[in-house]
Amino acid sequence: MSGSAAKRTPQPAKKSKPVSWETFQKKYLAREDGYKYEWLNGIVEKTPYTMDKSQLFILRNLLAWFRKLLNEGKVNGELIPEADLFFLKNHRRPDVCWLTGEQIDRLAENGYEVPAFVIEIISNNDIMNKVARKMQDYRAAGVQAVWHILPALEEIHVYSGEKLEKMVVCTGKKECSAAPALPGFVLPAEEAFLKGSSEKK
Repeated sequence: MSGSAAKRTPQPAKKSKPVSWETFQKKYLAREDGYKYEWLNGIVEKTPYTMDKSQLFILRNLLAWFRKLLNEGKVNGELIPEADLFFLKNHRRPDVCWLTGEQIDRLAENGYEVPAFVIEIISNNDIMNKVARKMQDYRAAGVQAVWHILPALEEIHVYSGEKLEKMVVCTGKKECSAAPALPGFVLPAEEAFLKGSSEKK
């Protein structure tokens, strides 16, 4: 997202030999230095956090809308921010992902689970090659729906279909759908960008 991190560009944490997943867990997973670390089959990728505090309202709006639909019985599971997950051999930390209750339980037992629906908030500091590499991982692992939220443009790009080859741009009152992964999660694009208390939702 935008903010002080906008001037920082994605970069490898070190140009050194690959590290094991165990070493990555010890050295990088718990770091709180303003960066997100992802393990790409042995290579550590270091990028600025996209969850800039000035745009946490987007996360709040997404979670509030999900809770509303959950209370109406239209969706199930949970929307999880910044979950550490594997997409085949690559560790990724999506900005937001949807997991079923069963998936969450299996992850607690060190299971391998791929979310069917992922949301990425695309900021000024995101490099297109990095975004494209993430999409390659999501396609290869079988993710069924991806939203790219662009705060500066107030647009949501919705990817679906086989290998996520179909893309629809949503703005204003146009509804974004998480189908086929979570067909009950339908959000008017403008709802993601509202500022103010979420209690009125």
